[in-house]
Amino acid sequence: MEWTPRDTERKRFPVTWRGYSQREVDLFVDQTASEMDRLKADNAALQREVQQLSKELSEHREREKAIRSILTNVQKASELMKANAEKEAKMIIADAELRAEKILQAAHQRLSQLHQDIAELKRQRIQLEAKLRSTIETYRQLLDAQREDDHEAEAMEGKVTFLSR
Repeated sequence: MEWTPRDTERKRFPVTWRGYSQREVDLFVDQTASEMDRLKADNAALQREVQQLSKELSEHREREKAIRSILTNVQKASELMKANAEKEAKMIIADAELRAEKILQAAHQRLSQLHQDIAELKRQRIQLEAKLRSTIETYRQLLDAQREDDHEAEAMEGKVTFLSR
C-alpha cells in the first residue's frame, strides 16, 4: 500500500493507559505528513526535471548523431572533391603535355621546312649565279664580236675611203 500524507494525518492510535502522549503523537503525525508533502512535491519536481533532462539528453543525442552524420558526409565530400581535383589536375597536366608536344612537333616541322627553304634558296642562288655568269659571258662574247665587227667595218671603211680617193 502506498502511503500519502493524508493517510498519515488520518491515522489514529488507540489511547491506552500506558500509551504515548496523544499530543506528541499528533504533532509527530502532522510533521510527518508535512514532510511527506514536501518530499512528494520534491519528488514530483525531480521527476519533471528528470523527464526534462531525459528529453534534452535525447535531443542532444539526436543532434550529436546528426552532427556526426554531417561530419562524415562532409569528410566524404571533401575526399571526393580532393579526388576530383587531383583527377582534373592530372587531366590538365596531360592536356598541357599534349599541347606542348604538338607545339614542339610543329616547331620541329617548321624548322625542317625552314632548312628545306634555305636549301632551296641556296640552290636557286647557285642557279641564278650560273645564269648570270652565262648571260654576262654571252654579252661579253657579243661585245667582243661587235668590236670585231666594228674593227672590220672600220677597216672596210678605211679601204673604201682609200679607194674612193
